[in-house]
Amino acid sequence: MSDPVTYLPPEQQAIRDKCFHPSGTFVEFKKEDVEQSIPDRFEEQVAKYPNRVAVKTRNHTLTYDELNRLSNRVARAILAQRENGKALVALLLEHDASVIAAILGVLKAGKIYVPLDPSYPQARTRYILEDSQAALIMTNSRNLVLARELARNRCQVINVDEIDISLSDADLDIPISPDAFAYILYTSGSTGQPKGVIQNHRNVLYLITNFTNGLHICSDDRMTLLYSASVSGAVKDIFGALLNGAGVLPFDLKEEGVGNLATWLIQEEITIYHSVSTVFRHFLGSLPGVEKFTGLRIITLGGESVSTREVEAYKRHFSQNCILHSVLGSTELNSVCQYFIDKETQISGSTVPAGYAVEGTQVLLLDDAGETVGSDRIGEIAFRSRYLTRGYWRKPDLTRSIFLPDPEGGNARIYRTGDLGRKSTDGCLEYLGRKDFQVKTRGYRIELAEIEMALLALETIKEAAVVARENPPGDQRLVAYLVPAKQPPPTLSGLRHLLAERLPDHMIPSSFVMLDALPLTPTGKVDRKALPDRGNSRPELETPYIAPRTPVEEQLTSFWSEILGIDQVGIHDNFFDLGGHSMAASRVVSRVIRTFQLELPIKAMFNSPTVAEMAKIIALNETKKAGQEALARMLSEVESMSEGQAQKSLAEETAATTTEGKRHE
Repeated sequence: MSDPVTYLPPEQQAIRDKCFHPSGTFVEFKKEDVEQSIPDRFEEQVAKYPNRVAVKTRNHTLTYDELNRLSNRVARAILAQRENGKALVALLLEHDASVIAAILGVLKAGKIYVPLDPSYPQARTRYILEDSQAALIMTNSRNLVLARELARNRCQVINVDEIDISLSDADLDIPISPDAFAYILYTSGSTGQPKGVIQNHRNVLYLITNFTNGLHICSDDRMTLLYSASVSGAVKDIFGALLNGAGVLPFDLKEEGVGNLATWLIQEEITIYHSVSTVFRHFLGSLPGVEKFTGLRIITLGGESVSTREVEAYKRHFSQNCILHSVLGSTELNSVCQYFIDKETQISGSTVPAGYAVEGTQVLLLDDAGETVGSDRIGEIAFRSRYLTRGYWRKPDLTRSIFLPDPEGGNARIYRTGDLGRKSTDGCLEYLGRKDFQVKTRGYRIELAEIEMALLALETIKEAAVVARENPPGDQRLVAYLVPAKQPPPTLSGLRHLLAERLPDHMIPSSFVMLDALPLTPTGKVDRKALPDRGNSRPELETPYIAPRTPVEEQLTSFWSEILGIDQVGIHDNFFDLGGHSMAASRVVSRVIRTFQLELPIKAMFNSPTVAEMAKIIALNETKKAGQEALARMLSEVESMSEGQAQKSLAEETAATTTEGKRHE
């Protein structure tokens, strides 16, 4: 099969043509450049831009030359343990420069990397280690204890912080085929366990070719890395930058929160922003409206549909030269369709179209019999390409059922996504949602069956059904409907705690609804359409409702209510039992900081998750502020007093201020 070429109608092409860095230094990523390895392409950039910043975080700044030398030592440390064979190396590292150096080191050693998120539950991480059969765990001093516990003498552990500095930092020159496996990313699985998606070097380079040429990425760009290394969005950001001589700047949303994102984007002169739509929505919600993102030229959103509300907010907050780029993709193929938006673009529906197929990919719509359907008819979205994943790790039967051979007998294959869509006569794809019980929330693709199985594994639960609902509009959340195995039913906090041992944060339902029985269809299946929608009502908590007592508590409950989409919030209600998650918590903290003018880390929301507790923090801050102002006044008065008067007055006022502060505490 010859690669399908990119088709864009004139108005889309005109917007795409605006996607150039003002420096005019864009160099096209040639088609033939996919026939090499990732390290080969990276080392070409090192030779061109040795002193240019490759990676910058709060803790580290590495030039291309420094990153290359560090990754070469990582590769030699790996080869010292596993010289022969295509071993898998698990990476247990936080969101910093070390994970990027480790990824490059694994690839330079000719091995396969399997990223693990240290924040994920140990049960999930342990399963991935066992299923992948990783021979090594690469970690650092911060995660060393966890790594050794997970290894359990089954695999070796390498600490990147203790790699022998005497190891050579020269390039290794190991021949690596474009067909060689590069990584395995684990996604949610319908069997109750995550499944590994395999990609080779050629397919990664194909992804970066389209990303580079579509947005005209150049060596003067500075790109965000907001995604965890364990998801496919990170692949695009890391290699989109490092295979073009650009800089990649990791920002840890879990640690920093969206409230600090605007300042960071401006300070670091970011030119290309990339995240899922949900993160962008929460980011926009944290903006007071006075920022000037003059250097930002591209906002690219993927992972889930982009609503017209995001488009209107983009038009309000960003410059005339900034282009909004919406992408549809999957872990199996990465980016597939794209749509360009500028300040003049008008969107007729409630969401942005999925857009037009990227070069090298054909979008098909299939009926139940596997036959293609015509324009303006609904069908299952399928992708035809020779750059599809090689399949699911150690799951040949699943691979054969999902990936179909090319009907024309070529070297392409067809991937049936399970998504529904419709195409216009000019080829623009409209995404219409899932065909089965797989959903996307906060950019993560989730099999609802995996959550249901985790719930049914609890001895307190007899029956379980999980659905996704939009509440508030545009924010899709998971709701679990449960039939308890005995009375009294389990507490919400207890359920969340038990699920946190098995599932990552984004897979824990926002709400739990207890029922006497699940509604059934005439055939005996769970009737998901008949599950009650609680709307904006307050969940049934163990904590009784207590109304706000002070103006501060009233303001805080209004924040909670608006962000969570709940009509009524009590001052002792736990934010997370009400359906809150990390992104929503970050928005609350941002509101509190702006309203009450205090410094507040994102973790404060986790340590003090009720209105009453947050009000105490605010009161304590105001008391301290009043004490500091009083002390400043005293010092000013002392300057005009005699020495004896000053000593007496200072002692009296200090004692009074200290007593008042203790009384408030």
